[in-house]
Amino acid sequence: MGFSKRVSNWTVNEVHDWVKKQYVSRNQALLQAIVKHAISGRALLRMSAYQLDKMGMDAELQQEILQDVLLLRVEEELENLNEIISECFSS
Repeated sequence: MGFSKRVSNWTVNEVHDWVKKQYVSRNQALLQAIVKHAISGRALLRMSAYQLDKMGMDAELQQEILQDVLLLRVEEELENLNEIISECFSS
């Protein structure tokens, strides 16, 4: 799956697929939590250490997930800025 769609528009299944790809060897608990808590792309972008802790993620995995989510947020913001710039200069 090529994640060309904006993260904020990802479904629970798309978040599930991203986690499977991103955390190949240690994703079982996280995958279960995504399904159990119906974590969509919008929810993923808002994920915090507190929420990950409540979902049973260890501190090391929490840090890795939060770093990856931060990168997703930055990519999403860059897409937003590119759209704004395109709209400003297309008229």
